[in-house]
Amino acid sequence: MSTLGRRSGGRTPSSARGPLAAPAETAPPACASVVIPTWNGKDLLAKFLPSVVVALAANPANEIVVVDNGSTDGSAEFVRSTFPQVKLLALPANLGFGGGSNAGFRAASNDIVVLLNNDMRVDAGFLAPLLEGFTSPDVFSVSCQIFFSNPTKVREETGLTQSWWQDGALRVRHRIDPAIHDLYPCSYGGGGSCAYDKRKFFELGGFDELFAPFYLEDNDIGYLAWKRGWKVLYQPRSVVWHEHRGTIGKRFTEDQIQAVLKKNFLLFCWKNIHEGPRLFAHFFFAWCGAFLSVVFGDVPGRPNPAALWRAFLQLPGAIRSRWRARALACISDTEAFRRPLGGYFRDRFAPLERAPHDLRVLFVSPYSICPPVHGGGVFMYQTLLEMAKLAEVHVVELLDSPEQARENEELRTFCASAEWIVRPTGHPAGTGSLTPYAVREFANQDFEWLIHRQIYCRRIDVLQLEYTPMAQYRGAFRRLATALFEHDVYFQSIGRGLGHQLGVIDEIKARIEYLRALRFELRALPGCDQVQVCTPENRRYLLSFLPRLAPRLRDGLRAGIVTSRYEFRPAGREPMTLLFVGSFRHDPNRVALDWFVRDVLPLILARRPEVRLVIAGSDPPPPHTYADNAGHLEMLGLVDDVRQPLARYAVFVCPILSGSGVRVKLLEAFAAGIPVVSTTIGAEGLARQDGEFCALADRPTDFAERVLALLDNPQAAAEMAARARAEVEAHWDMTAITRKLVDGYRQLVAEKRK
Repeated sequence: MSTLGRRSGGRTPSSARGPLAAPAETAPPACASVVIPTWNGKDLLAKFLPSVVVALAANPANEIVVVDNGSTDGSAEFVRSTFPQVKLLALPANLGFGGGSNAGFRAASNDIVVLLNNDMRVDAGFLAPLLEGFTSPDVFSVSCQIFFSNPTKVREETGLTQSWWQDGALRVRHRIDPAIHDLYPCSYGGGGSCAYDKRKFFELGGFDELFAPFYLEDNDIGYLAWKRGWKVLYQPRSVVWHEHRGTIGKRFTEDQIQAVLKKNFLLFCWKNIHEGPRLFAHFFFAWCGAFLSVVFGDVPGRPNPAALWRAFLQLPGAIRSRWRARALACISDTEAFRRPLGGYFRDRFAPLERAPHDLRVLFVSPYSICPPVHGGGVFMYQTLLEMAKLAEVHVVELLDSPEQARENEELRTFCASAEWIVRPTGHPAGTGSLTPYAVREFANQDFEWLIHRQIYCRRIDVLQLEYTPMAQYRGAFRRLATALFEHDVYFQSIGRGLGHQLGVIDEIKARIEYLRALRFELRALPGCDQVQVCTPENRRYLLSFLPRLAPRLRDGLRAGIVTSRYEFRPAGREPMTLLFVGSFRHDPNRVALDWFVRDVLPLILARRPEVRLVIAGSDPPPPHTYADNAGHLEMLGLVDDVRQPLARYAVFVCPILSGSGVRVKLLEAFAAGIPVVSTTIGAEGLARQDGEFCALADRPTDFAERVLALLDNPQAAAEMAARARAEVEAHWDMTAITRKLVDGYRQLVAEKRK
């Protein structure tokens, strides 16, 4: 089945494909018709209609059309006698929400029609902001911001709508986002609080009576509009108050409402979903859901046999609607789900400079950046310090706890903005999933929304993603650039850790995660415009799996430190002391410390029993873990400034056995003048020759010998430390590296906007 629908009359809207240019803006319309369908809602009209009359009174070209849907409570007579200025359309029978609304649209005199529920109170100035949204000829509708009449009620309806595809079905929600102050894309305009272009409304066939008696008519026509290549917008400055289900809730039970919803969600898919894989998934999950409902009981949002049967009875009408929807569609289902998201909307529709002078970068981190307590944090923090001097930088982060928010306020002192959300606790679902655990751990719909909102509101040019799991937010952008920094090659890091697990179960889990990571990483990386890695070794390793990635794969753009922040101190150190630094949430650091304490340290102590190992870093192992050597260990935990222990102790040890990328701890040690002993994996990308910048050893006996040699010969150790400092200044200084990074951004953006 084709992913693109057939085109009506051979016409394709200019916004349907390719790099989209924004249509020329026009003056906003001066007037509108307000259509209010009602059914036995005399009391609601008496309560809410006066606010609409007041709001439209300033312009005599405005009009109000009340559509009486065959009421039996005297609604029509009440409107005639109490509101003579209102146009009344009295229908002989109840046509449902969709049918009554369509009749009202036909009776409306103006090009813009505002559809309101009869239980809606409007702000006196609600109309003008709505009309401002129609300055572009490809705008289909503009929705109001909705509040509830009862301020204590949860705002489950706001007007800022979002739709997505999950488990073979349409999912919808309203979002509350006070950071959105003006026009913003949304999935669909709520049928009872939205302005429509009347001509476009009828070109789509109006509200489809397939969904009678109520619900999903507005979702349906909004989706049709996006697939037609038009825009659906939300206007938060247009405010209305809703007495939610003021009519439906009085006339139908909750079970009846849920039955209609379940049936209509099925019909929506049968009509609108035209991509084969999505449709296959829909039928699979629909039948599975119906089976689960029989076995385990009915729940909201899951199909049941009754819903399938009711939908099946409407199958002929669904097929007719489906063919019409296919004839109208100009873009695919996938594209239609993307465009209402802020980032995609900016990418597809906003006028963008070919080479922006003030480059705007959105920096996305899965971890708290402040304070930089781990190596990746140091890379990110110091990159931001330098990048903020060269571009307008905005940051979004996932935090582990609300307490981290206070520390990250620092980012707002030198970045243009910083926003964050707190990641939910607990383990992510999906034990049998093909998606790696680390990716599911950071999968968060609210975080994705925040990224897209910032791209749109901050007018972002470059999306910079940190760590492999963030590749899930890369986006299929056509004119915005996406860069991903692989702090380590994730599947390589896991692969090197195989065989170092503590038990059989952990080893099995690690091997499964390796296969998942390999699959995810090799699929995700080609979707980025630039993939940054720490070293040429990392680059060669990835190219052995993905040769076609060569033009996008860059090293030397992110791994570095601001050398001037570290005082070089080759002498005056506390004798017979060793220092290990690392965040112990990171598996390679835990494995490294365990190997060093159990296999290497006893060899050192056999010859130098006065040696002491100082361990600095967050989340250290409990003291009893190494009880046999407790007298020779000192756990500092998280230190405020790692430069202090780096300046104090005699030898830095880096016994890393797994992982990938450049060790920030080594760069910092080199810059601070503390001599280093490392494994070859630990010094990967930094040192290849033993003794040039650091001592290298991979066996416990060799590692112990290198440590003892540096402790016994401070002069040779200081000379090696001096060479290491010179290496960092020449090749790993963040100031120069970040300048190259931003220059690369500019080239990427210019290339994508040719």
